[in-house]
Formats: sequence, structure tokens, C-alpha cells
Amino acid sequence: MLTDLEKHVIAAIQSDIPVTREPYRQIAKKLGIPQEDLLATLRSLCDRGIIRRFGATIRHQKSGFGANAMTAWQVPEEHMESVGNIMAASRHVSHCYRRNPTKRWPYNLYTMIHASDEEMCRSIAKKLSEKTAIDRYTLLFSRLELKKTSMQYFPDDQNPK
Repeated sequence: MLTDLEKHVIAAIQSDIPVTREPYRQIAKKLGIPQEDLLATLRSLCDRGIIRRFGATIRHQKSGFGANAMTAWQVPEEHMESVGNIMAASRHVSHCYRRNPTKRWPYNLYTMIHASDEEMCRSIAKKLSEKTAIDRYTLLFSRLELKKTSMQYFPDDQNPK
């Protein structure tokens, strides 16, 4: 069970976090609690596995990237960890996930590559392929963004003002 404070904290962090020198102080002020209480609550939620991670959403169009490609790789399972670590370390990759392949779709590792244009995405994928010796992959370019929002676990109107 979550306390009312924990619900308010989750509601406060489920949307954009302020881009300021002290974002947690600003969130705590909005909640009407000391920053130390906010941080202690966040630590507790993380320690208990209720919050598993904080993530940033890249709005690639606003970040100067003209193209992004979900790249699906066919990686032998015995090389998954080493290949995944190499790809995840690339500054051009924002996401790197292992998924279960199917008979009709044999790809099991996915990376999101961001670059200035589609040709640069292809070039980055080729370099990653050469670096990892994984030559079975396909690039899926984004054509239209239909939705890009964070999960909302608690309505924002639950936040005390």
C-alpha cells in the first residue's frame, strides 16, 4: 500500500521534471514538503522496487536530430550481454532492449539510434554491426509520432497545491 504522500510524490514526478539547478527542491515546494522528505520518499520507493528507474524522454526533433531508427538485431544468445553492452555504450543509442524473437521475426535486440538524417543512422548501424560482428539487422525509421507521453499512475489533481 502507498501512503498519501507517496501517491503525491509519484504524481509529481510522473510528468516532466523541471529543468533547473535544483529540480527536487522545486517539486518539494509544489508539494508543500521539505526537499529532504521528498528525497527520502523517493529513496524508499526505489528501495522497495515501486520506482524501478527514472528515465529521460528524448524529443529528438527538438534536440536537433532529424532522424531516428529502431534497429532490430539478430544476436546469438551467447553473445547477447557483450553485444548489448557495446551497443548500449554508443552515444548514438538512447534505448537498448533484449526481446524474445519469433519464427516470423527473428530479431532479439533493439536499439534506438538518433542522428542528423537517415543516412547517418544507417552509417551508425553499420559501424555497430562491424564493431560487434552482428550483420543481421534491419532499420525501422520513424515516419510519424502518434503518441509520446509518460505513464500517469495518479492524476495530477491529487497533488496538494
